Amino acid sequence: MNELRTLAEDGGAVVILDQTRLPHETVFVRLTTLAGVARAIRTMQVRGAPLIGATAAYGVALGLAEGLPLGNILATLAATRPTAVNLHWALRRMESVLENSALAARREVAWNEARAIAREDMEANAAIGRHGLSLIARMRKAVRACGDIDVVNVMTHCNAGRLATVAHGTALAPVYAAHRAGIPLHVWVSETRPRNQGLLTVWELAEAGVPHTLIADNAAGLLLMRGEVDAVIVGADRIAANGDVVNKVGTYLKALAAKAHGVPFYVAAPLSTLDFSCAGGAAVPLEERAAEELGEGSQVAGNVANPAFDVTPAALVTAIISERGCAKPTEIAAWQS
Repeated sequence: MNELRTLAEDGGAVVILDQTRLPHETVFVRLTTLAGVARAIRTMQVRGAPLIGATAAYGVALGLAEGLPLGNILATLAATRPTAVNLHWALRRMESVLENSALAARREVAWNEARAIAREDMEANAAIGRHGLSLIARMRKAVRACGDIDVVNVMTHCNAGRLATVAHGTALAPVYAAHRAGIPLHVWVSETRPRNQGLLTVWELAEAGVPHTLIADNAAGLLLMRGEVDAVIVGADRIAANGDVVNKVGTYLKALAAKAHGVPFYVAAPLSTLDFSCAGGAAVPLEERAAEELGEGSQVAGNVANPAFDVTPAALVTAIISERGCAKPTEIAAWQS
């Protein structure tokens, strides 16, 4: 697999992969200022909840290097995206460690903590891959028991692969682990309008040599009804204390269809995506993106709504996969300690 890095250090700067240019161009951008990091997160040059959090941590380090007040730095970054909790988790962590550090040491402490957040994201996602692999292995046994077919068909939504993280991915980490283990599998990839982030998933899977098929978002229900999907695995931008899942808009519809047709629906996310201070999905601010993202048709369509996220109730989720293992939504409170 191509190990293209989404986030890397370059001296006193941070280098990101500009995801607004993918899959047509591979362009790296060197960020040297807080404003540059904030813009990259806001405009989705950097996207995916875990990667947003890690990038924001480096943004704090860059802001301190500019001599900016910590409070201003945190406020600037917190205002970039409202829904993904990893952003706010990372900022709280940076604030906590810096407030307990001597002023003269803050810049070095910030860089070290940002590195730790990035490293831990890689480790957590690798563990998600291992835990998800065991689920896919069991699916294969079930598939083989039903007939001559020896391929596990997984459906995913949006992009929750390595491009959305520092490494490995969340929803795609089990897919990559299964592929490396030699388990035959095929991935149904919804295009995920309006930003077509499913194309990033297609790009990743092609790089990794994983069989896949791109579908229109609205084809998902038909495939589930036909029995052509063995499991749905998605990522998350925030998981509430009750197990409600906030993810890219359209996730809820897939969960409903999966439930209707008896297909397991899994959510893969690191513990940094769990928000135990949030009682349920109804309390999560759901980001509304600009109408222009819908494309040229938005210019003549009159009123345009572009909600970026929706809420999947915990009752529709079979299990949540984190670095701690797999648990039902009603059991994730045990991960709080």
